[in-house]
Amino acid sequence: MRLPHILLAATALVATPIIAQQAMPMPGTKNAALITGGTYTADPNHTLVSWEVNHLGFTPYFGLFGDITGTLTLDPKKPAAAKVNITIPISKVTTANAGLTAHLLRAGKDGGKPDFFGPSPADATFVSTSVKPTGADKALVTGNLTLNGVTRPVTLNVTFYGAGKMPAAMGGKENVGFEATTTLTRSEFGVQMAIPMVSDAVKLKIAAAFQK
Repeated sequence: MRLPHILLAATALVATPIIAQQAMPMPGTKNAALITGGTYTADPNHTLVSWEVNHLGFTPYFGLFGDITGTLTLDPKKPAAAKVNITIPISKVTTANAGLTAHLLRAGKDGGKPDFFGPSPADATFVSTSVKPTGADKALVTGNLTLNGVTRPVTLNVTFYGAGKMPAAMGGKENVGFEATTTLTRSEFGVQMAIPMVSDAVKLKIAAAFQK
């Protein structure tokens, strides 16, 4: 066999599994009929809460919470009866700037109150109290948000994102995911540093991944 043929054969052997992998369809689709219902557990690796503030009127600034845990109880035939209970570790907050991240979690000066959350902040929690479907794939989810020692009602605008089963090689679990948005007034939760230079309003965007 001549050298060009050997190279072509070798290339084909290497490329075949890559092509096969690329051809595999996404296991999740925006099809609510794939939701079987029951109690789902939040996937801490793919459930994220991003926050955004207006920084000095020049630009938005973003941060992120991860490692989120909790449960979702869902009956696809009775969406209004859904229940969600989520825990958000504030101590895991991250930003693009190490100094700012440290500032969010540092102790107050001379034993005073911290500027933001302090070095050992309690986890935040969201516990739903009502679900109001507003369309085929949308709902308003109201619940009690406890943050920085303060509990207040918050309403999330929730959109169904996708459902389906993971491949057996990836655990084979049923997954269901949502996106949600809301806006908080941070001073209502006792986080008042730098207002109004940094906005009192905080936009939240949530990627909520659940599996069973």
